[in-house]
Amino acid sequence: MRGGVLPCGAFQGVPWGRCCLAAPSLLLSKRPDAQQQLDKVAPYQGWIGVVFCVWGLWATLSALLNLPLLSLVPIWWLTWLATGLVTALLGFILGYPLIIGFMGSNEDAKAKAAQLLAKLGPIQGKLGIAAIALGVWSVVASLVFAVR
Repeated sequence: MRGGVLPCGAFQGVPWGRCCLAAPSLLLSKRPDAQQQLDKVAPYQGWIGVVFCVWGLWATLSALLNLPLLSLVPIWWLTWLATGLVTALLGFILGYPLIIGFMGSNEDAKAKAAQLLAKLGPIQGKLGIAAIALGVWSVVASLVFAVR
C-alpha cells in the first residue's frame, strides 16, 4: 500500500476503455455516431486486449498474494479481485487473435483457448457492463472507504 491507499485504486481508473471495446453494441445503442470512433480503435483492439489481459492477471495475482487484506478491508479486496478477473477475461476476449499467434504451434493450448473463448463470447457484453459497474463502484468506494 502506497500512501495509505490500496493499490487497486489506480487500477480502477480504466473501466471506460474496457467497456467500450467489450460492449460496443451497448455503446452504439446509446450513441450511433460512436461507430467512427470504434473503427479508429479497431486495429489496436488486439494489443489493447493483450495489455488488459496481462494487467488483469497481474491484479488478480496481486490480490491473491495480499489475501491477508481480506480481513482488514474486505470490500476493497473483493473489488480488487473482481476488477482483476473482469479485466483479464475482457482482455483475453479482445486480444484473442494475438494471443493465439503468441502460442506458436502448440495446438493443445490453442484448442483450450478456443474453448475458453467459446464460453466467454456469450457473456462479453455482461463483462463490459460489469467493468462499468466496477469502475463506478471503485470511484464511490475510494471516497467512502478510504484507508488512512
